[in-house]
Amino acid sequence: MFKNLSVNRRRFLYISLSGLAGATAIIVGKDKLIMSHSQAVDNRNRDFRVAGLAPLKKRAAAKGLIYGAASMQDFLLSDKNLETNFVRECGILVPENELKWDALRPSPDKFDFAKSDWLAQFAQRNGMLFRGHTLVWHQQLPQWFKEVVNPQNAEKFLVEHITTVTKRYAGQIRAWDVVNEAIEPNDELPGGWRRSPWLEHLGPNYIELAYQVAAGVDSKAMLVYNENDLEYDIPHQEAKRTLVLKLLERLKSKGTPIHALGIQSHLRGGETRFNANKFRKFLNDVASLGLKILVTELDVGDRNLPADLARRDRIVAACYEDYLSTVLDERAVIEVLTWGLTDKYTWYSQFLPRSDGKPVRPLLLDSNLKRKLAWNAIAKAFDRAPKR
Repeated sequence: MFKNLSVNRRRFLYISLSGLAGATAIIVGKDKLIMSHSQAVDNRNRDFRVAGLAPLKKRAAAKGLIYGAASMQDFLLSDKNLETNFVRECGILVPENELKWDALRPSPDKFDFAKSDWLAQFAQRNGMLFRGHTLVWHQQLPQWFKEVVNPQNAEKFLVEHITTVTKRYAGQIRAWDVVNEAIEPNDELPGGWRRSPWLEHLGPNYIELAYQVAAGVDSKAMLVYNENDLEYDIPHQEAKRTLVLKLLERLKSKGTPIHALGIQSHLRGGETRFNANKFRKFLNDVASLGLKILVTELDVGDRNLPADLARRDRIVAACYEDYLSTVLDERAVIEVLTWGLTDKYTWYSQFLPRSDGKPVRPLLLDSNLKRKLAWNAIAKAFDRAPKR
């Protein structure tokens, strides 16, 4: 997979980032050899420089890929700097929360599309694609759900919700995460199903039903199954990969209109239990089913990494580059989406903070919206990816 670059005697413009500063352009005499992924993630001599200043969406597009990120309406509406950077870097926008049940359903008989409509219009206005997340999930259900939805009416609510939401955005959505996180081997149910209200009320057939309804309303959208905890070479995630593959095989054998697998990719900085060969095999198995693959929620948690910023940023960047360099070997992978763009707005701050109280740094831009080593790492992975 790795090819040494021939020495180019022309001078190139590189972006050189330190862990403490933003992007700084410097001139160097010649390109250096790309270093192997067998390096330790905390190698301070690792070279993260990349040629040119092109934004990520252009680097991705050059290889037939799409790059984008998740954000919330409140952030984009109130932060002009975020808006500027988002439009520059991203080719697709993913609503972080605005298309989930609790955001759309203030009451059993009412939908509120104000914030999701704003995001759809923002994407269209700025020439970006728009992605739907998510139609069916066991979390972020509205407060009324538990009291109102039961085995007798659950199918009615499911069909009504999917129909109403997909119809509103038909023709505007590139892809829907139709079902999110339906597999959990730790729940110890037959088939590996996750305990959820949908499984409890409707049984596992709710998954196939969801895809049939979505396809019936919007036949042009890519319909995705989105799942977490698939990346590492540990028993739980190995079991989950096996179960997810069986689910995809079953859906395909039934003629279910499913087009892609979304791999969330919430990575852990410093985690060494990533087996590139095993993961490539899994990706190839998915692709052999005729499915595309999307990296849907990529970020790198740093809560357990050293406090030193330079070291922490270097480890996070190495995780990004090593992971994407493996994943992008598979040509069925067509999109890379980070779960946010800047450390200023990340779910880690609330849900996975550092014990030392220091700000988390899991994303591509720092809290001042300056490019970090993580940005370089993704840019480098795109530049080296085979063309689709």
